[in-house]
Amino acid sequence: QVQLVESGGGLVQAGGSLRLSCAASGRPGATYAMGWFRQAPGKERRFIATISWSGDRTYYADSVKGRFTISRDNAKNTVYLQMNSLKPEDTAVYYCAGTSVPTGPPYEYRYWGQGTQVTVSS
Repeated sequence: QVQLVESGGGLVQAGGSLRLSCAASGRPGATYAMGWFRQAPGKERRFIATISWSGDRTYYADSVKGRFTISRDNAKNTVYLQMNSLKPEDTAVYYCAGTSVPTGPPYEYRYWGQGTQVTVSS
């Protein structure tokens, strides 16, 4: 079993930046792709970005492409989401998740964190 814990959320003004972190534990030696998702109130959970185990492949939703960057440090068992040029519509609970290969649909991810709130004020 893999445990994922997100951190780094908070309140930021539009145009600002935040960096989210996702620390993984529980399966030493396991290799897995990681993804970030977000869910706004009353809306479904949506894909933001995913990264392969080696970090050589990354994919983004069009809504965040050019503003957000996913990265990972396997030595620290941590995945990051650097968010720049934040907009009020980026406000949501952000989740990290683990799966076998980089993919988009939430149902293909086996492991999930508890989420961290990001609020962007206008």
